[in-house]
Amino acid sequence: MELVVVKRPEAAKGFILVPKRWVVERSFAWMSQFRRLGRDLERLSSTLIGFHVLAACVLLCHNLKPLFA
Repeated sequence: MELVVVKRPEAAKGFILVPKRWVVERSFAWMSQFRRLGRDLERLSSTLIGFHVLAACVLLCHNLKPLFA
């Protein structure tokens, strides 16, 4: 995995579409559907990470379902 930081041009005014940002925004929107992730009520950080992984697995299985139906 490679992290690429994309910055806005200095001379730009108004709205500019930043490459790949929509992918991240869409992923955050999908993850926000899980109410448990909206609040940090877990005592251990490993529990919270586990819920994030579980939510990602649910979303992945939901997106794979049409391929096998």
